[in-house]
Amino acid sequence: MNLSIIQIPYDCGQHAERMGRGPIHLIDRGLADSLSGVGHDVHPVEIGLGSGLRTEMSAAADLQRMVFRSVTEALEEGRFPILLTGNCNTAALGTVAALESIGRPGTTGVLWFDAHGDFNTPETSPSGFFDGMALSVLTGNCWDALTGSFSGFTPVPEHNVVLIGARDLDGPEEELLWGSAIEMVSVEAIRADGAAGALGPHLDRIARRVSHLYLHLDMDVLDPRSLRANEFAAPGGLTLALLAECLKIALARLPVAALALTAYDPETDRRDRGIEVARTIIGTVVDGLLGAHELQRKSG
Repeated sequence: MNLSIIQIPYDCGQHAERMGRGPIHLIDRGLADSLSGVGHDVHPVEIGLGSGLRTEMSAAADLQRMVFRSVTEALEEGRFPILLTGNCNTAALGTVAALESIGRPGTTGVLWFDAHGDFNTPETSPSGFFDGMALSVLTGNCWDALTGSFSGFTPVPEHNVVLIGARDLDGPEEELLWGSAIEMVSVEAIRADGAAGALGPHLDRIARRVSHLYLHLDMDVLDPRSLRANEFAAPGGLTLALLAECLKIALARLPVAALALTAYDPETDRRDRGIEVARTIIGTVVDGLLGAHELQRKSG
């Protein structure tokens, strides 16, 4: 399969700091080589900012524009885009804008795997952490002036988003989520009903409105016993096996157009499990895509 591995090694606008080290670490540990080794055609892309002073928000906006160009180029070349990024807010807008540019606006569904809601706004966030607003920005609930300057971006309707695995929420953020049209799937529901029972009905509903999915996977959706992805990791997360089941259910329901792995800090990963986890996630998605292509070829 033709793949583009797009690295965005930034955290809070800083290069190769904290979670910004994650993409570099995964590539250094042989992620791209392992994909090439099993027969995939891998095209590596590294996104970087030039010199000069930037605020965190202006850096994120510039990175998103570069992501848009890189994802668009991958799609035009027939490559599946896989994004490795330090922050959620440096991948989602650019990726969705690129996907929407090749289809009809409003046809991208989003599966957002995360221990956190990422649904704060500047008014609700107790820390002001911009990355904790990523899903709120993506759905048009804050930073309108910033996203309005981003050519090609249309906010994703809340009812086209499924938030999976969130368990560490700020109080006002939780109220915003419950008052939104975002569909939420808890870890407890997945454990109790299985991935098909817990996630399947949500996918069936959004499949009536969208034509493809963007899989956004913050690696702290996993329980710290499976992977301590970053300093914000919270107990009670998914096992890697349950996460893989969720991905398989999604792939069986709708075409997946892009995948992002975010928020991995190798410094907190004392057992160096990140590379194994990344290989499993990407392998599950790529195998699902190849299976879908083969079924389509046989039926066509």
